[in-house]
Amino acid sequence: MARGFPAVLPMSTTIQDIERRQLREVPQFKAGDTVRVHFRVIEGTRQRTGARETFTVRKNSFGVGVERTFPLHSPKIDKIEVGAIGDVNRAKLYYLRGKVGKKARVRELRSS
Repeated sequence: MARGFPAVLPMSTTIQDIERRQLREVPQFKAGDTVRVHFRVIEGTRQRTGARETFTVRKNSFGVGVERTFPLHSPKIDKIEVGAIGDVNRAKLYYLRGKVGKKARVRELRSS
C-alpha cells in the first residue's frame, strides 16, 4: 500500500440494508425521454435519502432553460410518468443548454 493513502474498506452491510429498503419501483427511462415528475415540496428541514441514483429534468420556463436534479428513490416523489421516448445518440445532453426553440427539442423514437 502506498504511503498516505488509506486502505479502501467495504461499505457496511447495515448501510446497504437500509438503502435497499428505501428503493422504490420506478419506470424505465433513459436520456432524451420526456418524463413528468410529481414532486412534493416540503419547506423547512430537508430530508436526504441514502440511495445515490439521480436524474436531471430540463424544461423551458418562460423562455429560460431550467434544470432540476432529483434523487431517483426520494420519498418526496409521488410518481414518474414517461410521456415520450426520445431518439438520442448520447447520454449527456449538455448541448441542449445552448439551443432555443425547435432546435432544443429531442426527436421522438418512432416505432416501426
